[in-house]
Amino acid sequence: MPGQHGGLVNPQGTPVVLHRITDQLWHAQHRFHVNGLAVSSRMSVVQLPGGQLWLHSPVPISAALRAQLCELGEVRYIVAPSKTHHLFLADCAAAFPQAQLFGAPGLRAKRPELAGLQELPEPAAAPWAPALDWALFEGIPYANETVWFHRPSASLILTDLLQCWQHAGSWQARLYARLTGVHRQLAAPRTVRALVRDRAAARRSIERLLAWPFERVLLAHDATLEQDAHASVARALRALA
Repeated sequence: MPGQHGGLVNPQGTPVVLHRITDQLWHAQHRFHVNGLAVSSRMSVVQLPGGQLWLHSPVPISAALRAQLCELGEVRYIVAPSKTHHLFLADCAAAFPQAQLFGAPGLRAKRPELAGLQELPEPAAAPWAPALDWALFEGIPYANETVWFHRPSASLILTDLLQCWQHAGSWQARLYARLTGVHRQLAAPRTVRALVRDRAAARRSIERLLAWPFERVLLAHDATLEQDAHASVARALRALA
């Protein structure tokens, strides 16, 4: 079963705060509603070797959360990892105007009003390399999700590709998680499976992802896997191949 970290689910009305996973890796979980459904989404935070911070899939930045981040270091890079995880990008950019904004392929066309949004650089040339590596998961153009590997902590960071809803608070959310196949189990949601347009491209992306020697998985929705992580991901990804 996925490991659990304190504070993953914030009580109603409690500000989003940062929680440590390792010395260089933190997360913050935000609960909100989408089309009437209560969901949560994780922002992952990496402290790079020089002390700068890299934010993945940003959430709203409260004063308390901003203060916590500033204590860790300077936020230099903010990444919207897919064409579907960008809702709070402008809010995060306003909180950290000195940071550079990067988006998944196709996001600039979808969000032209986001001034300064850049396409992700080639992995080896990125300013956060070699601590972080990334790849586009091909075959699902609706999302164009990018998958990430943090080498120092051996952590894989995913957005929507795989999910495990451990903390669905309402009966509607639990029902949705069961219907999509992700209630308390790691799986590619049925909603994501239906979006695959090129199985051969997806298989190539799976092979590339599994070549990373990750031992932990951070899921935006909404668990952290720390036991048998690599084998669990390999099993779950078969549904997309």
